[in-house]
Amino acid sequence: MNNFIIIVLDGVGIGEMPDADKYGDKGSNTLGNIAKKFGGLNLPNLHSMGLGNITSIEGFDPVDNPTASFGKMAETAKGKDSTSGHWEIGGLKVDIDFPYYPKGFPEEIISKFVELTGVPGILGNIPASGTEIIKELGSEHIKTKKPIVYTSADSVFQIAAHEEIIPLKELYRICLIARNEVLVGKHSVGRVIARPFLGTDGNFERTTNRKDFSIDPIKPTILDYLHKNEIKTIAIGKVNDLFNYRGIEVNIKTKSNAEGINALVNQISVNSNTFIFSNLVDFDVYFGHRNDPAGFHKALKEFDSALPDILNKLDNSDILIITADHGNDPTTKSTDHSREFVPLLCFKKNSTGKNLGIRKTFADVAQSAAEFFKVNNDLKGTSFLPEL
Repeated sequence: MNNFIIIVLDGVGIGEMPDADKYGDKGSNTLGNIAKKFGGLNLPNLHSMGLGNITSIEGFDPVDNPTASFGKMAETAKGKDSTSGHWEIGGLKVDIDFPYYPKGFPEEIISKFVELTGVPGILGNIPASGTEIIKELGSEHIKTKKPIVYTSADSVFQIAAHEEIIPLKELYRICLIARNEVLVGKHSVGRVIARPFLGTDGNFERTTNRKDFSIDPIKPTILDYLHKNEIKTIAIGKVNDLFNYRGIEVNIKTKSNAEGINALVNQISVNSNTFIFSNLVDFDVYFGHRNDPAGFHKALKEFDSALPDILNKLDNSDILIITADHGNDPTTKSTDHSREFVPLLCFKKNSTGKNLGIRKTFADVAQSAAEFFKVNNDLKGTSFLPEL
């Protein structure tokens, strides 16, 4: 059916990059450390594809005849954010660095935010875990109606609000003002994120109504080139927000890995000559950021169990890429993303897997997609299709 499909396993890194110490991530290894904690990984389908051939993973031996070509990719962009990771997968050299606020946002930002949105003030304004800060400030937020503003090691301005205090429509309006009128110029963070929650004191829980407000990619991505050349482009999940919907013909919102996998299977079934770019976010949001290795492992097993449903929809003309956008090691003290290599599995039905080595940039994926569809471009990266 001549489809090129990308699945981003959000946060599923495969070992620290050489510069990990600069990010406080020395020793981070999302897959490797989870495997150590549980005495190996029970992922038979990923195993047969060659995941264990990429690097040493405890209890996960290499296989002689992997069903997919395998390797790992280094990130050339600074940082370890979803935006830069996806943009680089999309073919960009992200040579700008987004602003970060390890001590919270300066008064000029906060005062402008309060003035333009009309909120009665804010709570927080610190780097924090999203689940912890609503435990700490949720009750005060309910009493004062002040939104909770916080950041992380990433370039993000996050706004948490109880859905019964600040309804979703109003929260999204506030986020749009922050995105378009407050966080501009030198303060243009990678993402403004709406973080709604529900519940009562001691039982607050974030809902699935999160929404990301990104900036436009700095240059045309593979999505733009394909769309311009009348190749159908479909984005599933978080991909839509991260590319600010640019170059995307069909956007499909999802709220879980299960929804994302179902949408992916359905789209593969009914499309041909199509580029499908999907993100499965549960690994990152629910388990990496919450330092929950058991939950992370369970989500990996659920994805592995669903893999045959995806692979069975492919024919010999399709290519499937499985990769990630950064690490998020749930076994370390940090609750932030980790600076890691990401896995690369490239599946083509009835083909013998090859060793694709260490790729110098995530952009090799986009360049491979461009070659697949025979589209001229100015993207970065080197296609690995000739190596298959």
